[in-house]
Order: sequence, then structure tokens, then C-alpha cells
Amino acid sequence: MSLMRSLLLAASQNVWLRDHASHYWFVKSTVSRFMPGETLEDALTAAQNLRVKNIGAVFTHLGENIKDREEARQVTEHYLEVLDRVRQSGLQAEISVKLTQLGLDLSVELCFENLRAIIGRAQKDSIVWVDMEASNYVEMTLDLYRRALGEYPNVGICLQAYLYRSKEDVTKLLPLRPSIRLVKGAYNEPREIAFPMKKDVDENYFELAKLMLQAKKENRCARAAFGTHDVALIRRLSDFAAEEKLAKPDLEVQMLYGIQRAEQERLANEGCTSIVLVAYGSYWYPWFVRRLAERPANLWFMVRNVFAA
Repeated sequence: MSLMRSLLLAASQNVWLRDHASHYWFVKSTVSRFMPGETLEDALTAAQNLRVKNIGAVFTHLGENIKDREEARQVTEHYLEVLDRVRQSGLQAEISVKLTQLGLDLSVELCFENLRAIIGRAQKDSIVWVDMEASNYVEMTLDLYRRALGEYPNVGICLQAYLYRSKEDVTKLLPLRPSIRLVKGAYNEPREIAFPMKKDVDENYFELAKLMLQAKKENRCARAAFGTHDVALIRRLSDFAAEEKLAKPDLEVQMLYGIQRAEQERLANEGCTSIVLVAYGSYWYPWFVRRLAERPANLWFMVRNVFAA
């Protein structure tokens, strides 16, 4: 792991920085590149604009590690409102939730009941995605995902390619015909449980992606989605999907709002499934700094904002 990535991941967990950095104009200016605004209205408008380009949207309301039952209830109610607004607007948009937003740190059962309420409200032809958080939450998250999938087919899980365990997790999930979104990983994990070198993460990602695409071809994976902005990796995935004779829409790539926009449009124009994760909310600092850590070059974009004023 590069020194810059390590420093950024440490900064994402720093309470003082979280409380102070978000007030600086140049930080806010940079954040606006990666999220359309802090409100649901901002997110809905962004999704409408993406739809014109045949690009789908997944909404995520930023926040994590809630330790108050009333706050967890409010988050759940917010997502229920999001789903209602999506239905009313006719958008083919989905949502992605963190289980610690729904009260996982308080009670597994409380969290599961909140998750069930959200999945039950979603349209049956859309997925409620469950985000994966730091490694200490992986087992609990997978347990709750399997429980939810036993009741509802329209729920998906995020897996992280930098964890050694992820290949086994994919293999164990496939008999359940899951929906899986594969990402590289954005938490500061020890080398005992995660690949420390980027090249190894990239290669593991490709190997896991091949498993998922083969399972998709064999109807053992309901959705195989790839969360990456790595254009070279996307080309490799596209070539492999073509070799396996998968239909173009079966290659689903999910990117963050504002990153690799030309690639998002290229994929959509070629008939692939192009999805944009639209994040919004006031609790954006930890999420934003983890995005910088995923691609430290974005840090220089923020620096340029300072000198461009």
C-alpha cells in the first residue's frame, strides 16, 4: 500500500479532521466533483440527467456507525422515502445501504428488521445493495445478506477484492444465486487479511470477476456488477465477457458520480449496463477521503482548486 493511500485512509478516520476539514471551501469544491449535492432532490436530479444518456443510478445516503436507535429508524424511513420517490418519478434507480447505518452496532436483529423493511418496499425488478464495510463487519454482513436473500431475491451484496477471503465468499454465495457488486476495497486493512500491493488486488479482482461472469452465463449469479474506474481493467472484463459470449448488457460497470464520465457514456453507448453511484448527504467526509485514497491522483485535483481561486 502506498504511503499516500495509508495517510489518506488514516485521515478518513480522524475525528478532528472530520469536524474541521468539511468547512474549508476548497474541500467542498472538490467534493462537488464526486456528488451532486447533499439532498435527495440533488440526487434525483442527477439520476434524471443520467437517464437521458441511458445510464442508471444507485443512490446512497452517506453515513455509518450509527449508535442511536432513533437515528437508525430515521435512516430507514429516509430510504423508504427514497424508494417511494423513485417509483413516483419512474426512474430505474436502486439504493445501496450500509448496515451500520441501520443499527448493526446496536443490534443484529434491529438492523435486519430495518433492512427487511427497505427491501420489502423496493420494486421487485430492482436490487437493494448492501455495502461492505471494514473487515470486522464482513462475517456479520454476509450472515445478514444470506438471511435477507432467503426471503427476497432482490437484494445484492458488495465484496472487496483486496481481502484474501473474498474468493471463498464468492464460491459459497454462488449456490444461492446472489447479486454481487465487486469493488477493490477502501479501508485500511492489515496485510494479514488483505493484499498490500495494488497489482495483487488488481489481479485478484480480475480472477473474482471471471468467476462471477461465468456464473452469470450459467444463471448462477443474478447480477454481476463491477465497481471500478480502472479503464484497463474494464477492457479486460469486456474482452473476457466477449470470449464467454455474454450479451452486452450482462457486463455491468458501476462507477462513482463524476469519475470517468466519458467511460460511463462509452459503456452505455456500446450496450453495456452503465450505472453511476450517486452519493449525497451531509456526512460526506469519511466517504470522500476514502475516495481520494482509492485514487490519490484526485488529491491533486483538490490542490489545484486551492491555487485556481
